[in-house]
Amino acid sequence: MTTLPKTMKAAVLTELRAPLQVVELSMPETLAAGQVLVKVHFSGICGSQLGEIDGAKGEDKFLPHLLGHEASGTVLDVGAGVRHVKVGDKVVLHWRKGLGIEAETPHYTWDGRKVNAGWITTFNEYAIVSENRVTAIPADSDLEVAALFGCAVTTGFGIVENNADVRIGQSVVVYGSGGVGLNIVQAAALVSAYPVIAIDLHDGKLELAKRMGATHVINANGRSLDDVRADIQRVLDQTGSNGGADVFIDNTGVPAVIELGYAMTKPQGTVTLVGVPRKGNTVNLFSLPLHFGKTLSGSHGGEAIPNVDIPRYHNMYRAGRIALRELITDYFSLDEINEAIAAMRSGKVRGRCLVRMA
Repeated sequence: MTTLPKTMKAAVLTELRAPLQVVELSMPETLAAGQVLVKVHFSGICGSQLGEIDGAKGEDKFLPHLLGHEASGTVLDVGAGVRHVKVGDKVVLHWRKGLGIEAETPHYTWDGRKVNAGWITTFNEYAIVSENRVTAIPADSDLEVAALFGCAVTTGFGIVENNADVRIGQSVVVYGSGGVGLNIVQAAALVSAYPVIAIDLHDGKLELAKRMGATHVINANGRSLDDVRADIQRVLDQTGSNGGADVFIDNTGVPAVIELGYAMTKPQGTVTLVGVPRKGNTVNLFSLPLHFGKTLSGSHGGEAIPNVDIPRYHNMYRAGRIALRELITDYFSLDEINEAIAAMRSGKVRGRCLVRMA
């Protein structure tokens, strides 16, 4: 049995809308049943963490706590009952449930104060996670790319496969071209959607979207939604997608954008919501089209099944069928976590940024 590290460096959310504090935490002495100790190598930062920091879903009853839900790592130890990973395995850490036990969540301490953590956290040098939040990958895997399988890839591809059910030749509008949005674009292109229209506020992200397979891009920065709508309609008219878009995928959570997508889809079109509006925000829709074939639904991580989908997508990456290394555009250390978050908010991060653990 491995002796657990006594301490680790971690980024802690102590209050909403405030910088994270990078501190030294004391570790539990032993693993509980179903827990896995992982040395984290690379962690992604997702828009979900920005929402947590901002309190987008309302009051946070678990402060102070750790953050992060996609990473790559190496298993150092396992608790009783763990069967699906073993010491030495290279793994993807993910927030969607996979195989195995959902263990009790760990608690860390900081100057005698309890610091909470969920079933997975990744803004930390080590992570005690539930067995069902880790999936083993080949020992020679690219661990930088592997971190993206924790959310960005599986969510983006899952949205196209499972939520929007995109078919060959369907027109797809992707509003918001961040880490998840770029994978949505790539997956839509992979199934031969046409056109694939990517929209964002930043030219750098749109350039990357074109590399991922977007056939058309629209910069919405400083423009009214009416103007953006006119641009979308122009592309749809030029490409023969009569009657509106087949699929509209919103990554922003902005009510006006959701309303735009609902209005711009065909009578039997699909609107898939990835971004989550802030608590208290509402969307106004004329519901009659829902009775005649239009669908409006939210995605929960693309409904991905990690133990099924991660090996599948990983094989495609290794075969050169999908581009993932191109999505990694920025690197930060754990000490620079707040700079990384600020860069994401400003749009300076074009794709996915990775936090390198010491």
